[in-house]
Amino acid sequence: MRFPMQFLKSIPVKRVLSIIIFISIAVVLLFVYFFMENKISTNVLVLFLFGFIIVQIFVLQYFFKNQLKHEVRISNFKNRIRELQTSFDEADKLVDYKSVYIANMSYEIRTPLSTVLGMLNMLKQTHLDDDQKAQVEIAEYSSKHLLQLVNMVTDNEDVENGEVEINLLALDLKSDLSQLFKVFEYQAWEKGLEFEYKFLVDERRKFSLLGDSLRIQQVLINLINNAIKFTNSGKITIIVDQTVSIEDGQIVTFYVKDTGIGLRPEKVKQIFDDSKAFNVSEERDYRGGGIGLSISHKLVKLMGGDLKLESKENEGSTFYFSLQLKKTLGIKSEDEIKNPVLLEKFSVLVAEDNRMNQKVIKFLLEQQGADCTFAKNGLEAVELYKILDFDMIFMDIYMPDMDGYEATKAIKKTEKYSHYNIPIIAVSASAFEEDIINAKFAGIDDFLAKPLEVAKLKELLIKYSKKDA
Repeated sequence: MRFPMQFLKSIPVKRVLSIIIFISIAVVLLFVYFFMENKISTNVLVLFLFGFIIVQIFVLQYFFKNQLKHEVRISNFKNRIRELQTSFDEADKLVDYKSVYIANMSYEIRTPLSTVLGMLNMLKQTHLDDDQKAQVEIAEYSSKHLLQLVNMVTDNEDVENGEVEINLLALDLKSDLSQLFKVFEYQAWEKGLEFEYKFLVDERRKFSLLGDSLRIQQVLINLINNAIKFTNSGKITIIVDQTVSIEDGQIVTFYVKDTGIGLRPEKVKQIFDDSKAFNVSEERDYRGGGIGLSISHKLVKLMGGDLKLESKENEGSTFYFSLQLKKTLGIKSEDEIKNPVLLEKFSVLVAEDNRMNQKVIKFLLEQQGADCTFAKNGLEAVELYKILDFDMIFMDIYMPDMDGYEATKAIKKTEKYSHYNIPIIAVSASAFEEDIINAKFAGIDDFLAKPLEVAKLKELLIKYSKKDA
């Protein structure tokens, strides 16, 4: 009995009903024919039709019952799909809200932080005694640490979203990373930890290296933050080993060692895997659920390396990774870094609505030999551009009355711009990929993030002053 039922279930319901109806009509016609030929009596025909009707009722009841179940199942599936779609839409909105929140947070923190760092830089140029210099230095490093935390959150968000590219530039690891390690030195000191960093390098070398300094620093920030956070006593040691040279490159190995809580062997195997996130209630002592470490692992892999971990519970951990970087020429001398880059008259229009930021930008630009004229909004910038001559424009993106995008478009529509083609640089604390794309779409030539980096500012001044010459 099971086989016929399974066979019937495998055939579509409409086809089964069609077959039953066809057979029923054929049987009825056959009995009517026999009755017409007097081969069966009236009583036999009546009994047959009565039995046949009863069988038909049961058969139809069975099929309609199954059809009803099928429709209920489909209805439940559709409802479930709608529920899942609603949940997906809500999750999508939460992701969008998270991105907007991070963007707003980054902007709100970067704006005042830009002023703080600028003012501290100005204060360093004044006559200070040794104690005052130390106090300014601590304030500067603390501000830079806050900036690093903001950058870490936004940069890690980019990596999680798969929105990251490796940008290879000439770098000086000792110069770049010494400043970074100084920030963490103060952080470790506040916690009562020893902090040591070493650069193993041949000082006689005549080449620089090609790499992505920003991404290397992002990995180190994640690792060192974890090391300090989860080390209650002892020492943090950072080693940058640049002693292994190959034909056209150099293998650089970075070590971050701590004497912290360490990890159990089974946790070491899954530490870089997002899909095996820790149970926070059970693993309260472990490193942030592995999220920052997973991001660091992805970044190192993207740069051609592999992040490794050696750890022993209650004794400490050592994270390390090696990168093969190509050799290149072009290490900057100290004189080159300190000297102003503009030797001839260079007039700059700065559109910036914040008075404190105006002082910071004025100080930095005048240090490089530029003359500054300020506009407090986009409308004023457009009017000043029409009546005065400038070699470059620094345009804040978010200003009252008219923002930087609209002001740029208005300037580019003028007849004066068609003749002189003045470079326009966007300046904003909101330095997300979307902002850079919008700036390019508005016709802006380059982008400078707040807080302003002197090296980046010099690079832009050199680039566009030579272009004008």
